[in-house]
Amino acid sequence: MDATELMEALDSNKTIIISANCNIAYSGRAESFLADGDRIIIIKSDKTLLVHQPTGSIPINYMKEGSSFRVSSDGERVELHCTNSREFLTVRMHRVYSHDFLELSDGQKLQITGSEKDMSQMIYNHPELIEKGFRPLSMEEHTKFGFIDVFGFDVSNTLVVVECKRYSADHKAVEQLNRYVKKIKQAKGLKTVRGIIAAPRITAAAEMHIREFGFEFRRINPPKYMERFDSSQRRLEF
Repeated sequence: MDATELMEALDSNKTIIISANCNIAYSGRAESFLADGDRIIIIKSDKTLLVHQPTGSIPINYMKEGSSFRVSSDGERVELHCTNSREFLTVRMHRVYSHDFLELSDGQKLQITGSEKDMSQMIYNHPELIEKGFRPLSMEEHTKFGFIDVFGFDVSNTLVVVECKRYSADHKAVEQLNRYVKKIKQAKGLKTVRGIIAAPRITAAAEMHIREFGFEFRRINPPKYMERFDSSQRRLEF
């Protein structure tokens, strides 16, 4: 790889992947120098620069999108000079092991599953996950008290409020549910409203709070791997 072809790839907005032995000097938010070592250098089409060491997921150096580049060579090594506002980074490559200049395209957005909204949808579609006879009326209900994940009626026509947590339910989740239950009781003039927390696990402190308020806990995992629900949850474990 020579300086000319690297600069042509940069001007063409190609995605550039280089593995090389290099050192790196940075000046900007701080001053740093990384001595000679084997690195993976990635320049994206939006002019983001990432420098990775052979291990780890976090880049050892980076420059944000919209950076400008200049390439030089003294015949023995290729130097990549990167500037972004008041930040400056120079990569001095002594030996290039491999390089790829790629025209890549990706207009897709990440689809996240297993969120609390997905849990609400799963419970709404499969109310038996809460209990036999539960009749959900709505999900993600926006009220003046906040967003109620799922609410409906049990087999005895008692109003039920379900608060979903995708990870561990803590005391804050219980306090949030208590606020909803109290406000709904006041607004509707009801003496009894059941509160249920649905989550994969619950902390010891939250379990104490649940007993104090007379609420209940259902051990329910959020849907995963783009599935609508986990068939193993057809029967609940308490």
